[in-house]
Amino acid sequence: MSEFQPLLADVRTPPPGPRSRALAARLERVECPDTTFLSDRFPVFWERASGANVWDVDGNRYIDLTGAFGVALLGHGDPGVTEALRAQALRLVHGMGDVHPTELKVEVAERLAAIVPGGRGVTLFGNAGFEAIEAALKTAALATGRPGVLAFEGAYHGLGIGALAVTWREEFRAPFRAQLNPHVTHVPYAAGRGVGSDADAGRALDSVDAVLGSARGANIGAVLVEPVQGRGGIRIPHVSFLAGLREICTRRDRLLIVDEILTGLGRTGRWFACEHSEVVPDLLCVGKALAGGLPLSACIGTPEVMASWGRSTGEARHTSTFLGNPMACAAAVATLDTLGRLDAPRVALERGARLERGLAGLRAHPGVADVRGLGFLYGVELVRPDGAPDGAGCFDVVCAALQMGVLVLGDGSDGNVLACMPPLCLADAPMDAAIAALDAGLEVRGARSPR
Repeated sequence: MSEFQPLLADVRTPPPGPRSRALAARLERVECPDTTFLSDRFPVFWERASGANVWDVDGNRYIDLTGAFGVALLGHGDPGVTEALRAQALRLVHGMGDVHPTELKVEVAERLAAIVPGGRGVTLFGNAGFEAIEAALKTAALATGRPGVLAFEGAYHGLGIGALAVTWREEFRAPFRAQLNPHVTHVPYAAGRGVGSDADAGRALDSVDAVLGSARGANIGAVLVEPVQGRGGIRIPHVSFLAGLREICTRRDRLLIVDEILTGLGRTGRWFACEHSEVVPDLLCVGKALAGGLPLSACIGTPEVMASWGRSTGEARHTSTFLGNPMACAAAVATLDTLGRLDAPRVALERGARLERGLAGLRAHPGVADVRGLGFLYGVELVRPDGAPDGAGCFDVVCAALQMGVLVLGDGSDGNVLACMPPLCLADAPMDAAIAALDAGLEVRGARSPR
């Protein structure tokens, strides 16, 4: 991680600056209006990035607590990944992944097979995270002969039409409800609004068992779960929850699918978050940090479950033009090499301990209901005086931090959880400065909100 120079924020033009505003005006004319949120306070347009820093088009330098949605686990522009991409671009940019593959695709699949829980995995590649989820859903349907899935309230698995059916949030689902798989059942997650107890896990497991044992559950072939709900608000169940799900799925002959798109590859202090519970899933989905910033995802299953696809006779039944793209695979090999050399889970625990100590001080602010996390993934939950989620106040903090040169986003169904998932290379001084900016942002929020 020493390759990066740790830099503090440097705000030269109040963001969003004039170039960001001009680009927002241009984008508004040519992009689907529902895609990028545009306002007087947000966003800034990125120009370049290095390590835990991002520069916008107006020359402002930011400390990045978002990790670009958790993608930049190693940091922006990791030297090993950059060099691998430069070398690969001179050799082969695109291939024919399911017809004439590259050796790189083999290498990535072998490395994933070696590190997944259980140490034996067969991979089905995708590009975006939701594609890995949809590959897992298809695999489960083939392996079990059942079209149904049990998922959880608060879940976020992506917005493709297959993944959307198992995602929870109503504003995403409502316009497309008629197109969604009708055989999906959602039950309460085991973490309430924040960190779950053993009792919370017990109640959630009772719900799962009851549904799977009912007439309604007869057509459910798989249970899909995030070991930590990221976009759901950094909700962390008790370690007994995943172990209990594994027991129920085994006893009732259902598949267990674990969505590690955010939590995988060391972020939580283990290579995969399900390892905190010593759980080996039937199917595991990874993405985000896998290729150091390039689009690559994977659904990794046990050989027995993946055998349900059968052997190809010339036409793959689940593929895409960019499957196993050599540029993305080269980046993934370099990423996995570096994560292994660093012992990423150890680094996540060490850096996370400092982050936790710093964020704990934010509890002194009125309306900070909770600070919680696992490894190098933390959330700060904000509520109004009546205890209701404070999404508006959270956005105030996001915008105030932006003015001070810190990138942070709100998560949770109500947008009231400040989500911190920075690069592992975030050094002490920038981390402390970023926490100080959140502290100041909460003061701004407090001045605008009744106490």
